[in-house]
Amino acid sequence: MQGYRVAVCQMAIDRDKEKNIARAREMIARAAEKGARLVVLPEMFNCPYVARLFPRYAESYPEGPSLQMLSRAAREEGVYLVGGSLPERDGDRVYNTSFIFAPDGRLLGKHRKVHLFDVELAGGLSVKESSTLGAGNRVTVIPAELGGLGVAICYDIRFPELMRLMVLKGARVVVIPAAFNMTTGPAHWELVFRMRAVDNQAYFIGASPARDPGAPYVAYGHSLVVDPWGKVVSMAGEGEEIIYAEIDPGLIDKVRSELPLLRHRRTDVYALELLVP
Repeated sequence: MQGYRVAVCQMAIDRDKEKNIARAREMIARAAEKGARLVVLPEMFNCPYVARLFPRYAESYPEGPSLQMLSRAAREEGVYLVGGSLPERDGDRVYNTSFIFAPDGRLLGKHRKVHLFDVELAGGLSVKESSTLGAGNRVTVIPAELGGLGVAICYDIRFPELMRLMVLKGARVVVIPAAFNMTTGPAHWELVFRMRAVDNQAYFIGASPARDPGAPYVAYGHSLVVDPWGKVVSMAGEGEEIIYAEIDPGLIDKVRSELPLLRHRRTDVYALELLVP
């Protein structure tokens, strides 16, 4: 399997949904022009990260304007596209959902955020996603020409069971659209991505919104790509930018062969079980 280039679009997010859609489309085009075969957008790319606002920006597949743009952009630019995440309406429920598209514009799959971010952090930061969002219940791995692509969202990465299940289902690259904040970001952002990459011997990609100090929820930024040895191979700063990295499938195989963690699991002593079929 050949290597390929990934682009991570660290977008500035506006309250104007149409502006966000247009900005995302322009960044996808720029990434494709630079040779990216896989393009990743951040968590809640079409709206501010404010729980009470999610229903207002929510869309249903396939009619929503954000979703139509993602499908069209993947087809027109010929890229695999992990469309960050957006509020997805399904009946009377809203989910934090990532939609993944093929280079021909087909929907390959979607991931609904499994672990909802309900926290009271020091310094007065309070978030309760469950006030407006439902939780997903699936482990998401997309079979693709690029190799198994695992997708989860933000808080999901803090749960090693979910990450390991994705790898056991064939993920070799794990994409996490995420919006860590100015409390959790400096403390844990790089640490947790490097930990998961080392534990699972896979590439881990984190796609954050750009930092906006005037926003109600201030994202940390610093989108990154970590290789299977735990090395940060590309990292953004605080502002809007696109970062690039080369994904080397051979490195995944090399690390897993020389340090065979996955083969050395003691499944006669312990097991990790997926309860949802």
